[in-house]
Amino acid sequence: MTEVVDVAEKFALFSEHWRPKTIAELNGEELKLAKIKGEYPWHHHEVDEMFFAWRGSFRLEFENHAIEMKPGQLIVVPAGVEHRPVAEEEAEIFLLEPIGTRNSGNIDDEVYTAPSRVRI
Repeated sequence: MTEVVDVAEKFALFSEHWRPKTIAELNGEELKLAKIKGEYPWHHHEVDEMFFAWRGSFRLEFENHAIEMKPGQLIVVPAGVEHRPVAEEEAEIFLLEPIGTRNSGNIDDEVYTAPSRVRI
């Protein structure tokens, strides 16, 4: 079924940080929304991961450098690259990754590993 997704309305449905919510699926990928604040643990994924800054700013830290992300910007983190997002203030982001990709990648953390495939 074809449906319009109101992104602002979807972001208003949740407040927790680091808990991505799926809003659409296409071609084996999930489009997720997340609110982030603070420092996420260092991790990597076995697949590419796209981050798109929607509201607020955040930093993606890598082993030897960091990239500041502002609203309207996106970046693809290649598979296997160790990284961590850091947001001094709350930011709202989109993630695009293969269906079932665990948000915490190669780590298992009771605080940061979110349930997968939570659709809103």
